[in-house]
Amino acid sequence: MAKVIMVQGTMSNAGKSLLTAGLCRIFKQDGYKVAPFKSQNMALNSFITEEGLEMGRAQVMQAEAAGIKPSVLMNPILLKPTNDTGSQVIVNGEVLGNMSARDYFAYKHKLKKDVMYAYNKLAEENDIIVIEGAGSPAEINLKDEDIVNMGMAKMAKAPVLLVGDIDRGGVFAQLAGTVMLLEDDEKAMVKGLIINKFRGDKTILDPGVKMLEDITKIDVVGVAPYLSIEVEDEDSLTERFNGKQEVGMIDIAVIRIPRISNFTDFNPFESINGVSLRYVHNVNELKNPDMIIIPGTKNTMEDLLWMRQNGLEAAICKAAAAGKIIYGVCGGYQMLGETLSDPDGVEAGGEIKGMGLLPMDTVFAGQKTRTRVTGTFENVGGALASLSGVHLEGYEIHMGVTTMREDADARTLTKISNFAGAKEADAAAKAEWKTDSVWKTDGVQKGNIYGTYVHSCFDKEGVARAIVTAIAESKGLDTENISGVDYQEFKETQYDILADALRKHLDIKRIYEIMEEGI
Repeated sequence: MAKVIMVQGTMSNAGKSLLTAGLCRIFKQDGYKVAPFKSQNMALNSFITEEGLEMGRAQVMQAEAAGIKPSVLMNPILLKPTNDTGSQVIVNGEVLGNMSARDYFAYKHKLKKDVMYAYNKLAEENDIIVIEGAGSPAEINLKDEDIVNMGMAKMAKAPVLLVGDIDRGGVFAQLAGTVMLLEDDEKAMVKGLIINKFRGDKTILDPGVKMLEDITKIDVVGVAPYLSIEVEDEDSLTERFNGKQEVGMIDIAVIRIPRISNFTDFNPFESINGVSLRYVHNVNELKNPDMIIIPGTKNTMEDLLWMRQNGLEAAICKAAAAGKIIYGVCGGYQMLGETLSDPDGVEAGGEIKGMGLLPMDTVFAGQKTRTRVTGTFENVGGALASLSGVHLEGYEIHMGVTTMREDADARTLTKISNFAGAKEADAAAKAEWKTDSVWKTDGVQKGNIYGTYVHSCFDKEGVARAIVTAIAESKGLDTENISGVDYQEFKETQYDILADALRKHLDIKRIYEIMEEGI
């Protein structure tokens, strides 16, 4: 069986996901076969594997750092919040159903067998497993039947590294307080402390580090610096949403709807010089962008009503009338149509008007389409005509079926195929293909309005570059220095930068010793 180490945090967004990815990269560089694992992830950012199964993107990012294909074994339970008190529960990549927080809390002990099957399978196939916890292990009201923090550590017999976030302040209280709230057997499993996101002169911090070690009787195995690494964020705690609102030469605004999902779709634009990618929450923040993107959402109808109430829908329609580029992805694509119907109560139920920018109708269904795709943009019109024939890759993950109305000025946007072929696609995807052919059309375009179900459609170098170049040309800007990047290749360089930084600031030798010693 594999050696194991677990990264837990004093709170959400302490940096567990990034440190887990960095350790995966370091162990890979050192010649080990390593895999990440998180028993239960709560996030709206999800991913579809080649088998058509759904998992959290954080473990996808960590798998990339480890140099292996993402597998649903790395994240057997995914919770996708549907409202403030309930989530869609996904087990082994398949939708189990929607549950309230109370119902899930009572049910989750039944999932231990799924968690341990996935973990043991990974442990049989790898040399090292790096487990990530969730939130804090000191949530004393939630410790019964825990399957993601100390409960997981016990099941996997994993020594724990506890991470605190100094950037938020109070890191000594975070770490010492967390340890104090653990049971004695749990304290014994914490083998190292890490202070994360440090900026400044470490010598000033050293006396506090010594006092922390004296108080907790646990060694500090590193003080990791604040790193600006361009990899995918786990969930809505991302710092991208709180970024600056300065407008670049080419300005792209992403609507920050309340239940935004898969916002990592738009990260490739951040790598292009002169482009500002801004997440906007109200009309005042919108300003006058060159392109407006409406992203995916876990609740399309309620988020559309939110935009309708706060004036963003009217502002987007006004921008569309002025010839601005409007681009919808998944739920954002559905919003652009004429109607959204939910006869079975998949979302809010009932029927509402869409934004009326594309001639199409969406009906929500109980089955979720989950499939990876590859294809090309078709004969694209409007401002983004240069996308015609450009290759794209990505994945579909949605519970709606969209039908285009007859309209002489509208056309489909892409032609795509599922990676494995129609015979390997899930039932909902095969029903949507309606044929033995592995090809289908996707999306709708009309004028400068574009919509698609394909997530990650901007990742290929030619896509983001073609869009930015088209905008630059329309504004009379010099396009000679515009260069996109293959986002997958770019991320590889970022994982190496992350590993190099952690090697300098963590006691990697001691971490190896901790894994050897076990618990």
